[in-house]
Amino acid sequence: MTKPDRVEFEDFVSTRYGGLLRTAYLLTQDRALAEDLVQTTLARCWLIWQRIDDPSGYVHRTMVNTYTAWWRRRWNGEYPTEELPQHGADGGQGGVEISADLSSALRRLPRRMRAVVVLRFYEDLSEAETARILGCSVGTVKSQTSRALAKLRIDPAVLDHALEQS
Repeated sequence: MTKPDRVEFEDFVSTRYGGLLRTAYLLTQDRALAEDLVQTTLARCWLIWQRIDDPSGYVHRTMVNTYTAWWRRRWNGEYPTEELPQHGADGGQGGVEISADLSSALRRLPRRMRAVVVLRFYEDLSEAETARILGCSVGTVKSQTSRALAKLRIDPAVLDHALEQS
């Protein structure tokens, strides 16, 4: 068994960590879980780094698969609170500018639709790249995107935000 190329892996992590954290946050909607998701994903990828042809695509797919495995195992209940937690200067979103209304609307989407929206619009991946990462057909990505956007268009939080802006 060959040793993974440590320098190549470190370069990948140093250049892509912020984007991976942003994607993980958009999937999990929680800063701590996002950090855990990125770390778990990178640890899994490190073990087979030498065999990975397309690191970016493989890491994204591993992240989505890990996220899916987590929500299948864990309870997904919400904990209501009177106060929002304190976040850093970036709002706890790894540099992503996203309104609380849109964030709550994303949270209400089914997980697969949320993954498609995050990969397509926040990661700016093509339909084909998204399909490859999620392990589904391009048609599935198109239909999930269409359904997700339809749900977002009628989401009360997004509608209220749109009315306030006009």
